[in-house]
This record gives sequence, structure tokens and C-alpha cells, in this order.
Amino acid sequence: MSKWINIAALDDIPVRGARIVKTHVGCVAVFRTGEDEVFALNNACPHKAGPLSEGIVHGKSVTCPLHNWVISLETGEAQGEDNGQVSTYPTQIKDGRIFLDGSSIVARSAA
Repeated sequence: MSKWINIAALDDIPVRGARIVKTHVGCVAVFRTGEDEVFALNNACPHKAGPLSEGIVHGKSVTCPLHNWVISLETGEAQGEDNGQVSTYPTQIKDGRIFLDGSSIVARSAA
């Protein structure tokens, strides 16, 4: 059963930008695309733990600011020849608010 956590208004995150949500499993980066889609991933790049929230959002991807790894916002996988993946978390937008699935964070911490 999902436990949705109201984390912010959609307008609190700039278009093609990100914000951080601090959780007991670490920082989660919440991204807003140019099409107002919202995605949540662990904030650390799988390469050298670069802060993905400070990266450049393009389409449904983010480019890590440290070494230009491109990470899929949908799957968390590094694209191209790079290897690695970050955890993703379900989100939804309701009445202009962003909700994060808290039960997926709890499940991740138990794994």
C-alpha cells in the first residue's frame, strides 16, 4: 500500500530543474521536465556520487555535473556506454502538488 507524501507545489521546482528531499535513506532529487513531468531519483550519480540535482535536465534525462554521465529520469539507468543505475521513486502530481511514494523509500531502506 502506497503512502503518498505531499512534498511541494509543482511550481516550487523550476522547469527543467530539481529540488532535494531529505529522507532517512539519503537525499532524493525531484526533477521537473519541460513537459511538467516529475521524477524522483537518488541524488548521487552511480559514477562518482555527483549531485544529480545540480545537473542539466533535458528531455527525460539529467546530465551529472561532475563527469557528464547521462541518467534516465524514468529508469535511473546511465545511458550510452556508461554502466550504473540509481534508485527511482514513484511520484504523482495532484491539484498542483507533488507527491512522493513514501512506502517505496521505506522498502528501499529495508532491502
